[in-house]
Amino acid sequence: MDDAIRKKLSRRNLLKGVALLAAAAALPGARAQGKASKAAMKYQDHPKGDAECSKCLQWIPGKTPTAMGTCKVVEGEISPKGWCIAYVKKP
Repeated sequence: MDDAIRKKLSRRNLLKGVALLAAAAALPGARAQGKASKAAMKYQDHPKGDAECSKCLQWIPGKTPTAMGTCKVVEGEISPKGWCIAYVKKP
């Protein structure tokens, strides 16, 4: 298997993603549909360093690269330049 593919599919990355989703579901403010509130996930509409929603595995883009999108973990509209504690860098 190619090293780049092996890194993308690493056990550590998989476990990290699963752990973050489990933590998000257990936080106060978690919703029945599986999404947490922005406050519970410490969402901010600006990046943290080079980490931003548009580079996150949980990001669901809007109609254009700069449009508001949504998240698999956090409820509501999400800025592509935002950040929260559920951030997982795309492989």
